Amino acid sequence: MREPVSISGPTAPQPDLQELMGSVARGDGDAFAALYDRVAGPVLGLVRSVLRDPAQAEEVAQEVLVEVWRRAAHFQPHKGSAMAWIMTMAHRRAVDRVRSAQSATDREHKAALLARTPAFDEVTEEVEARLEREQVRRCLRALTERQRESVTLAYYRGLTYREVAELLALPLGTVKTRLRDGLIRMRDCLGVGT
Repeated sequence: MREPVSISGPTAPQPDLQELMGSVARGDGDAFAALYDRVAGPVLGLVRSVLRDPAQAEEVAQEVLVEVWRRAAHFQPHKGSAMAWIMTMAHRRAVDRVRSAQSATDREHKAALLARTPAFDEVTEEVEARLEREQVRRCLRALTERQRESVTLAYYRGLTYREVAELLALPLGTVKTRLRDGLIRMRDCLGVGT
């Protein structure tokens, strides 16, 4: 058997990545196409190993290759190979995507927790209301029996002074005095106006 004959002749040696990067830095689209063909597979493989999600891996690999096109002039051959520069860029971009996704997940988790937890102010208001109710009860217990009875009827049952007087079978003036004295003691006990 004979070997197939190549019509195009011997293949020219391919430029190395350093040379291609220099040409890409000068805006050579053909050089970028050649560079793309040589590094797209390794870039995608590296990104896929970090991200695991094929769709995101393809997106990040594309972003990296666009960044190579834009930043080719920043490549410094004396600091390392072109492949190392590109793969470092790919790894960093993939890790950034993982971190970004994790941050988004964390934010969503915190938002869900906040939605289930009552707001701080609601809790504070409830505690303060309980403390105030307890203080009012304590101050009511400090009144005389007659004062407590008049205050309770007027302010907790909503009766008018006249209705309190009729219910207790007392003169209106006596009820007013008891209420006034009881409210003064309540004010002093609660520390209102001091």
